[in-house]
Amino acid sequence: MSLVGKKFPNFSVNAMNEMGDTFKVNVFEEATKNNKKILLFWYPKDFTFVCPTEIHSFQEALSKFEDKNTMVIGASCDTPEVHFAWLNTPKDDGGIEGVTYPLLADTNRNLANALGILDISNERYDEETGLLMVDGDNVTYRATYLIDEEGKIFHESVNDMPLGRNVNEYLRLVDAYTHVQQKGEVCPANWEEGKAAMMATREGVASYLSN
Repeated sequence: MSLVGKKFPNFSVNAMNEMGDTFKVNVFEEATKNNKKILLFWYPKDFTFVCPTEIHSFQEALSKFEDKNTMVIGASCDTPEVHFAWLNTPKDDGGIEGVTYPLLADTNRNLANALGILDISNERYDEETGLLMVDGDNVTYRATYLIDEEGKIFHESVNDMPLGRNVNEYLRLVDAYTHVQQKGEVCPANWEEGKAAMMATREGVASYLSN
């Protein structure tokens, strides 16, 4: 079930940064108390292959997000200690050294469960034990959330494990949502900052399509 239009879950999760500090992050409060948009992206596991390409790409775009009053947060179900080890592994060795935004360590999977993004395709009921078993790793898909200054989710997307994200698309979505907030106009297909938007009326659509 889509969470777009709903408030982001309001509870704290352990996190790690590049300095080795373990602390709590409440995504909802980061948005509402600091009057910021949040981009939260989940990846399956540390020390893997597609994941570092995404993590470095978000780092490269970090200043662009910050210029748009948007905080970037990464997340997986790995422990803070594993995060820190990966943060101290050089890029040439498959690490994410140089990444400065926080990484959530949702080891108890409370937040991932609340969002419904865990891969449950490998769950099965074991008749002998009467238990629900998981074959393989109980990790998240590549889920992404954009959250506004009131803690409301205005975008969500979920990719399967092999499919990396397009970071520029999230910059575009932040621009579009900000335009809607500031101008009261809606953003048509393929809209980018600086292009014409339109009013959400029949006349507005007709005028836009005729130009």
